[in-house]
Amino acid sequence: MRERPVGPSAFPVIPPLSALRQHSDSNMAVSIAKCLASYVYILLISLIFPHVFADNAVGDSPHRRFEYKYSFKGPHLTQSDGRIPFWIHTGNAIPSSDQIRITPSLRSQKGSVWTKSPVSFEHWEAEVAFRVSGRGRMGADGLAIWFTAGQGLEGPVYGAADQWNGVGIFFDSFDNDGKKNNPAVLVVGNNGKLFYDHQNDGTTQSLGTCLRDFRNKPYPVRAKITYYRKSLSVFINNGFTPDRDDYEFCTRVENMIIPDTGYFGISAATGGLADDHDVLSFLVFRLAEPGQNLPPPEKEIPKEEKDKYQEEFENFQQELDKRKEEFQKEHPDVQGQPIEDLFESVNDREIRQVFEGQNRIHLEIKQLNRQLAMILDEQRRYVSVITEEISKRSSQAQSGQAPTHEMETIINTQQEVLRNLNEVRDSLSGSLKQLAMGQQQGNAGGLGSYETVQHFNDIKEHLHVVKRSIEHIIQKNVVRRDIDIIKLPITPLLKVKCPELPPLTACLSTTHFVIFIVVQSLLFFGYIMYKSQQEAAAKNTCKLPIFVNFQFVCFLFSANCKLLCLKTEVFCLRFFFYYYS
Repeated sequence: MRERPVGPSAFPVIPPLSALRQHSDSNMAVSIAKCLASYVYILLISLIFPHVFADNAVGDSPHRRFEYKYSFKGPHLTQSDGRIPFWIHTGNAIPSSDQIRITPSLRSQKGSVWTKSPVSFEHWEAEVAFRVSGRGRMGADGLAIWFTAGQGLEGPVYGAADQWNGVGIFFDSFDNDGKKNNPAVLVVGNNGKLFYDHQNDGTTQSLGTCLRDFRNKPYPVRAKITYYRKSLSVFINNGFTPDRDDYEFCTRVENMIIPDTGYFGISAATGGLADDHDVLSFLVFRLAEPGQNLPPPEKEIPKEEKDKYQEEFENFQQELDKRKEEFQKEHPDVQGQPIEDLFESVNDREIRQVFEGQNRIHLEIKQLNRQLAMILDEQRRYVSVITEEISKRSSQAQSGQAPTHEMETIINTQQEVLRNLNEVRDSLSGSLKQLAMGQQQGNAGGLGSYETVQHFNDIKEHLHVVKRSIEHIIQKNVVRRDIDIIKLPITPLLKVKCPELPPLTACLSTTHFVIFIVVQSLLFFGYIMYKSQQEAAAKNTCKLPIFVNFQFVCFLFSANCKLLCLKTEVFCLRFFFYYYS
């Protein structure tokens, strides 16, 4: 790659406007002359060498047939045991469900995949999608696509054997000769006697080459290799766009002789530098010339393989019949019933879905009806309360006075709400009747017609109208109720008086209080006499007058504070018992 010079000479000098106009006129004349010369040249070439344009004719394009036994593609690329159907992998290749990693990004790795069965096509085409990605600015070593007479399972040439008999298309990512002509795509043929020239990157042995950067692209790089009429063509999709058919011509080798029977393979290798070499798909097509009929695939299968497949089919059929018999023994009720009757058809599923939708609509209407009934009951209670209040006030008011204007407004509002709710209820009843009629029609005939669908659409629209009407009535009712409550007169409510409390009875009568005092005094005197006899010598003074005087005082105040005196008496008794003890 040439480096851009640095300095003043690297930037172009902008000429004046007049010079640009003269230059543009002269360039236009030169371009017209070049176009005419190119047309004359193409015409002469087509007359002298007509076979050059024969391959690109529209009517001469080959017919393609996909060959699955020599192809692989994700997302289900591998089997449960990790193997690739009709392919084998060796070395460090790692197959997965969506791709095959020929070599991981580790040093000195080699891997390859090859077809199990040989290919004996006269003309063929292979489409390969792969990714080569790595962290470094340079990668190594590269990837190769093979068609050889034998399986080169392992070797020094991009992970495959050297001295191959066939052709290899190499995607070389490492510059061994230091000529800065990598990454590159090379077509190298071999008759089984030549060794690959690693030091010169195979340039001395290549039959065709092109410079293409295939590392670290946003989309998978695709290569189309066509071998048709002894001509090998290579087309490259650079991976800059997701368009799979955006191919560019790379190289073509005429009079290319390859083995009549061979194996397809893909190999890759890493060296001191390492890249991930991932192959996403490998599709093989068999080509046929126009007018030539390809033999059917059944005739191309060998007799041994055909007998093997037939034996497997018979074993599977016997096992299937055995399982059918076991199922019929376990389920005698379905014996003799056709298999089609056990599964739901498309028409049955549509009818079931229509009936389920109809049932949901019916439940929604019932729920709306219940809600409407609750609203009606609430409105009736509200109207009854207001009517009772009006009747009470009219009876208490003077004769000849009419009810106030506010109360008339409340009554009119409630009556209007009731009328609206009755209308909504009538509409719901009509919807229920229509739904019942549609259900009867659905039971009598098919429900997948246009009239039935239109009928359900009408019911849905009617339900939406009912819902909006109910919401509007509820909002209107709440607002008016708040306004009416605010407008109610408060003066009559303020004139209401609470009932008088009954007189409180005395907690203790005078007779009971006197009896209690006498009994208490007797008990106290008896206790004092008992204590005085025991402690006559020790105690010569008596403090009874204090207590007697206190008893007399409590008796005087018994008319007003009997309960207080009773509590005080209890306290005095406790005190004297403690004192004399």
